[in-house]
Amino acid sequence: MLEGIIVKSTGSWYTVRTESGEYSCRIKGKFRLDGVKLTNPVAVGDNVGIEIEDEGERTGTIREILPRRNYILRQSPRKKHYMHLMVANIDQALLIVTIREPELKPGFIDRFLLTTEPHDIPVIIVFNKTDLYSIEDISVLERLEEVYSGIGYKTLRTSTVTGEGIDHLKRLLVDKTTAVNGQSGVGKSSLINAIQPGKELKIGDLSDYTGKGQHTTTFAEMYTLHFEMDNDKDRQGNAWIIDTPGLKTLGFNNLEVQDVAHNFREFFEHSHSCKFRDCTHRNEPGCAVKKAIETGEISMIRYENYLMILDNIEEQNYWERHKDF
Repeated sequence: MLEGIIVKSTGSWYTVRTESGEYSCRIKGKFRLDGVKLTNPVAVGDNVGIEIEDEGERTGTIREILPRRNYILRQSPRKKHYMHLMVANIDQALLIVTIREPELKPGFIDRFLLTTEPHDIPVIIVFNKTDLYSIEDISVLERLEEVYSGIGYKTLRTSTVTGEGIDHLKRLLVDKTTAVNGQSGVGKSSLINAIQPGKELKIGDLSDYTGKGQHTTTFAEMYTLHFEMDNDKDRQGNAWIIDTPGLKTLGFNNLEVQDVAHNFREFFEHSHSCKFRDCTHRNEPGCAVKKAIETGEISMIRYENYLMILDNIEEQNYWERHKDF
């Protein structure tokens, strides 16, 4: 039995990197995560034990999944009663968004943060393509930066055209394993190429017809980057990037209303002062969260997104959401 780390997923085959080199492996046996049905039992970043089948062909079988320190889970886009394991064992997540091309979907940032907050995964919110922003876009950007930096998330502006923020991004990535996420078309691959020119990841163009980004990354893959720091050839940096497929939607058939409330971090802090322990921060009397919104301590943007997520969850029939778990 060899131990290694999954560095690429292609659905049925997984590339596992070991001290003896890389092996293409399949899975035998059933693996579950806290009783939740998964479309994929393992993900890039997982540490696994493999049994070699053919040394010459460099193939093997994944027999064991070692304990995870964290993971990012999302509702499967194809099987609504299943969950999809995106990545595992990361130091941080990079959420790349844009105000323009494509336009930022209302609530998208907060929906993504619901996938990382349960495991205390640090998130860097990157506002990319700033060279395209109008004066009105900059105003929106400044407001969003104020909201998210105010509750403890790092924010960064970047542009592969002007070079804005690229060196800063390198410093944030060095010596860390980072999952790179975002809607299709936001420029994930372009940013990675800018950090280490010549990496030659696929770069997707926006669809002229729909205005929506096309999926260019089909499966998750881990890349090792080597780059110079701040244009100083004597300062070298290494980073491990997990590039993931572009996200179109994020559903939460695995969450209940209280799960959402507990994972909006500033809501949770104020909820200790709510009159009712199970307060959902909607119409209950004595709600400390709503009081904090009135005083400006909690952003109305976040609160509106919170309500929208609760509505989406409650729209899903309870039995439909639970019958396969």
